[in-house]
Amino acid sequence: MRVRTSSLRLRAGVLNSGGIRAYHDESFGFRKPKPYVFPDYTQEQLTNRAQNAPLLRYVDSMRTHGHRAARIDPLDLIHREEVAALDPARYGLQEGEYDVDGIVWTRRVGEGDGEERWSLEEIVRHLRGVYVGRIGYEYMHSPSKTERLWFSHLLESQALPRAEDTPLTIIDEQRKRRIHGLLARSEVFDLFLQAKFPNLKRYGLEGGESMLPALDALFASAAQAGVQNIILAMPHRGRLNLLTDPQLLSYRPAALFHKIRGGSEIPEGLGAEGDVLSHLEAAGPVALGKTRAKQYSLLRTSPADCSLGDRVMCVQLHGDASFTGQGVVMESLGLSGLPHFTSGGSVHLVVDIGYTTPASGARSSQYCSDVGKMINAPVLHVNGDYPEDVARAMDIAFRYRNYFRKDIIVDLLVYRWLTAYDRHNELDIPGITSPLMYEKIAARRSVPQLYEERLISEGVLTQADITSIRSAYRDHLESELTETPSYQPAPFTSTGQWSEIVWPASEEANHNPITGVQGETLKDIGKASVTVPDGFEIHPKLHRHVKNRLASLESGTGIDWATAEALAFGSLMVDGVDVRISGQDVGRGTFSHRHAMFVNQKTEGVFIPLNDELNEDGKLELANSSLSEMAVLGFEYGASWERPNLLPIWEAQFGDFFNGAQVIIDTFIASSETKWLKQSGIVLMLPHGLDGAGPEHSSSRVERMLQLTNDRYLTTDEPVNINMHVVFPTTPAQYFHVLRRQIMRNYRKPLIIAGPKGLLRLPAASSSLVDMAPLTSFQPILSDPVANPTTVKRVVLVSGKIYYELVKARQEHELNDDVAFIRIEELAPFPFDELKKELKRYRGSKECFWLQEEPRNQGAYTHVLPRIESVLKALGFRGGVVYKGRKESAVPAPGIGKMYKEQQQALIDSAFEGL
Repeated sequence: MRVRTSSLRLRAGVLNSGGIRAYHDESFGFRKPKPYVFPDYTQEQLTNRAQNAPLLRYVDSMRTHGHRAARIDPLDLIHREEVAALDPARYGLQEGEYDVDGIVWTRRVGEGDGEERWSLEEIVRHLRGVYVGRIGYEYMHSPSKTERLWFSHLLESQALPRAEDTPLTIIDEQRKRRIHGLLARSEVFDLFLQAKFPNLKRYGLEGGESMLPALDALFASAAQAGVQNIILAMPHRGRLNLLTDPQLLSYRPAALFHKIRGGSEIPEGLGAEGDVLSHLEAAGPVALGKTRAKQYSLLRTSPADCSLGDRVMCVQLHGDASFTGQGVVMESLGLSGLPHFTSGGSVHLVVDIGYTTPASGARSSQYCSDVGKMINAPVLHVNGDYPEDVARAMDIAFRYRNYFRKDIIVDLLVYRWLTAYDRHNELDIPGITSPLMYEKIAARRSVPQLYEERLISEGVLTQADITSIRSAYRDHLESELTETPSYQPAPFTSTGQWSEIVWPASEEANHNPITGVQGETLKDIGKASVTVPDGFEIHPKLHRHVKNRLASLESGTGIDWATAEALAFGSLMVDGVDVRISGQDVGRGTFSHRHAMFVNQKTEGVFIPLNDELNEDGKLELANSSLSEMAVLGFEYGASWERPNLLPIWEAQFGDFFNGAQVIIDTFIASSETKWLKQSGIVLMLPHGLDGAGPEHSSSRVERMLQLTNDRYLTTDEPVNINMHVVFPTTPAQYFHVLRRQIMRNYRKPLIIAGPKGLLRLPAASSSLVDMAPLTSFQPILSDPVANPTTVKRVVLVSGKIYYELVKARQEHELNDDVAFIRIEELAPFPFDELKKELKRYRGSKECFWLQEEPRNQGAYTHVLPRIESVLKALGFRGGVVYKGRKESAVPAPGIGKMYKEQQQALIDSAFEGL
């Protein structure tokens, strides 16, 4: 391994001239989108606006309030009051002609000769045709003048500002036939499933069929603009329709029927168990992270003028109830414009189905989309009964996203059709609780049927055409159903960036790679990690940080946790691996220990030593995040799905902060390999340890993580393909090795680290460069370096920081020859063989304790107990495992300092009782 160093003397000047935003906006992994500024009004237009102020007020009111009168509800259940602001008389306007130049857009910006006179009747008709139709627009809340002007110009002139842009969607006869095909096939599909699998909870799309032409229009607009990849996140409603439509995702119906009939969608023999549903909105941030990661991979090999969002777009589908009701939506929206999390804008399609909960019981706002206003996202409300308008709305949504690279929301108002009264569907009868709504629905024809009537009247289709289209697709589904018994899932293969990653349970898997590094290389990396450019003024307190690190590197001893981490990161970067660590205050570190970024105290310019001093292909991204757990962890997890050559780390400020992200851990991290064969190298850093701080911020709830593993219980059980690793390292060297192991393995596994707090600066908990030298690696079990196996009477198994307190007490009691402390560093998979080998050295011992500082119902005890006993049994040890620790408790730690100290002392003393 070599280290390339470079001078930063020129870079320092650039850094000093910028602010802290310079790093966040132009750092590793980020490129600014191309800016767009709408041309300002001419002086003549400004004069006209002042002279015709009443008309201007009326026009702006129409833009602002037109959606309140728009015909966007297919069932006409939304209570619409008369909107006084839309009455021109309210502004003193009278019949006559007005100069609309600079007030109403009638042509593309820059075209025309200035004054243009319209009658009041023409103005009203034009504006009502735009703003009070079947699409309602909300964009006037945007603080951006450019965005407001762009929208009003596009909607009123029906032209895009740049002449080189492709025209807005034109619904010609060919497009109408395509829309019809999507609608008709969706209805045929739902009816087919209802007939063949009447007891299947399939979350059909009846009443919401316009979702398909919406996505079709969005995909078409994106393709025309050069987007190559779309990352799609969606809940369950309509998923099967989207998957199987031959013009959209083209998933074989035979594969679906195979799954419905109990078959696996994954080849047998890989240990996967499959899955059907996701956890509603939890997929959103995962898709965002995957989108950004894919874009970054493309940006590294794209021309310099390639911007964020040019090649990849995130599309998120939502239900109205979940969009307004689930907090992860707000968290994800909050990430959309942050420098280390933006992906160039997402298009959100809310399938506003209403279902059985009326709006009055589902939200406190007028629209389900109102949560999007927290980021000033524009909203397009569109009536799902009119699929052509839906297609137009999606085209406009994409154009906005492409111009401004920001999020936009399309609120598609639809309903559940085939569920009323005697049309029992999916084992549910929503008419029981929403009788008036479903009485109205029962009297309606379906959306596809309404559109077919329109196309017949327009001469686009005949009844024979419609019958033929429906019959052909029904026959296709029948054919696919007959092939279901012979269907076999395709063989599993890794492609693209994953092509060199093997299956973890395969014979090729390298579980324990050597992770040590040459000492001189580590010294070079360590020195680079604290190099300060000339003229760059760091905080005075950091001079000691720099001095101590350099001293420990020079001596080769006293390597603390932050230094070991920097060595792990830097050595991976030298090998071309990118490292991304995100969370709250990760640049500095919650405990002010990391200091991976230096901030100029005079200019707030930011400097990342490992990036610029090493000057390697691998880069370090320090993503200081918002105060979000679920969305941020989901985001990092999505990135790990996309890029196996990335070390993605999410660090909680304190270990118990993961509570807010439990859905991501349950639904994805702990189970995605088993459900979908999706590997991930995500690392969760969860600071853990009781230190008198009280119930909160003490525990990473390691017991929950261990409960989620599929670790085997007994030494006699067959080895398993563990779903994730849980470690509790007690030395910086162990931390160094386990981080490098994540990448140096030829497969990927989630890693949960119960990280240090009090050990970060504890001199006893330091390592030497020898511990990280070539031929060294992570050790699941650490032996007692002091105890004499021939004289030891009691073996105490421990995990975590309590070890250092016990060793100190043993020294004070002069019991080094009587008691041994063996550290279990890797709790899952449990190190059966390593522990058996270690305990063999203490055959003369008569007692075996498990000691932990967590309460008995928490910590690792319930996980390790049957496994330790299995090892003892295999060794012929007659006694069982004696528990030493706090008693059962409803909280992780006492909140009274005196009580904590008393309990901790009693805990330590219990290790030596009777000796």
